[in-house]
Amino acid sequence: MSLLDVISTAYGSVSGLTTGWKELSAEIDAKVERIPAELNEYGYDPWGFSPAAFKSFLLPAAALYRHYFRCVTTGLEKLPEGRVLVIGNHAGQVAFDGLMVTAALVLEAEPPRVARGMGEYWLGALPWLSELIERTGSAVGTPQTCVDLLEHGEAVMAFPEGVRGMNKVYADAYELMEFGLGFMRLALATDTPIVPVSIVGSEEQQPGLANLEGLASMLGMPSFPVTLTFPWLGPFGLWPLPVRYHIEFGDSMRFSGSADDEDDVIEAKVEQVKAAIKRQLDRGRARRKSIFL
Repeated sequence: MSLLDVISTAYGSVSGLTTGWKELSAEIDAKVERIPAELNEYGYDPWGFSPAAFKSFLLPAAALYRHYFRCVTTGLEKLPEGRVLVIGNHAGQVAFDGLMVTAALVLEAEPPRVARGMGEYWLGALPWLSELIERTGSAVGTPQTCVDLLEHGEAVMAFPEGVRGMNKVYADAYELMEFGLGFMRLALATDTPIVPVSIVGSEEQQPGLANLEGLASMLGMPSFPVTLTFPWLGPFGLWPLPVRYHIEFGDSMRFSGSADDEDDVIEAKVEQVKAAIKRQLDRGRARRKSIFL
């Protein structure tokens, strides 16, 4: 694809964001109204989720889903009813991948659901961001919060690579980084099925050239990525390319055993989930014609 084609794709994608805004807003309102929530008198659930705030948050996310990333999502019918752990690969410098999975579960799942994203601990230290996370259905990923959500039948979304995956350099694109073990211990403790989700496209949205870990440490940040446009263009340099996302939800996986097993026993189970995601990634990459199609 030529540079002219890329510019044309970006222009068409941005133009699409401004069309059908009222229709999309009405669709989101109808979808969110169908999502059951245990609300108190102030309109919040036990974890701070607000359907009203979620609708406002989801509108631009849905526009990005439909018109900018032009997401192609398959396998949502495999998502079981009740509690489930949605486990995916992570990339792209900024977590648009989690945002697109969140949009998919509302716009395309039947019935629509809230993806209860589990954020990194450091996010809870940012006052404005921590409140946004809570109001839109997610939370800082403490084990007890995850257990509470799962026991209430929620869909909990986690990316076990964490910042290792999100901020890796492009030379390592689609190579899955080390997975944390916490999600598997939670699945075993709560007898929760795991649905692997693969996201093709996020690796190319903002290709990383380097990660200045020393500078990140000095600034108290988990990472400091360097891309073609960041930090050179400041915050604008974090805006992604208009790549097309291909999201695949895989077959539900159930595991038996104790949540207190030794790490090597848990790691063997985690590797099965990791392998399933890798197979889906390879399949998704083989299907696409280019990163923009």
